Amino acid sequence: MGDKTLTVRRANQGTMQPKPEQENVLLHAQQQIAFQRIMMQPGVMATTVVCLTQVVTEDELRDDEEYEDIMEDMRQEGGKFGALTNVVIPRPSPSGEPVPGLGKVFLKYLDTDGSSKARIGMNGRKFGGNEVVAVFYPEDKFEQGDYGA
Repeated sequence: MGDKTLTVRRANQGTMQPKPEQENVLLHAQQQIAFQRIMMQPGVMATTVVCLTQVVTEDELRDDEEYEDIMEDMRQEGGKFGALTNVVIPRPSPSGEPVPGLGKVFLKYLDTDGSSKARIGMNGRKFGGNEVVAVFYPEDKFEQGDYGA
């Protein structure tokens, strides 16, 4: 990676678990690789909105207390990457009508610097046992309240 040599070895069963500092180094390396892949992809335009999927379930969103806890978690986690201006988590409708964007979390940032860091930092992370997928979301659709894309 860059000017450093990356050594890869086959994992053997029965060996010790990696130490926390080794996990941090591995996580950082994975994030760097993901960042480089994103920067190399043609046509992927950064927006100020990041959409997270595989983060929350419909049942979690029905419970008011749990919904507030999730909102607070998202504000805290999202705020680590830049200045958040809005967090939207669509909730199930009491009547059972389909809700566009249900199960997604939308993080709106002040600038694309924050949203780019969030997309890289949150993509692939575990949340509630699921691997989060983070993608840029069109700003115009977000501003119109169109969360179904």
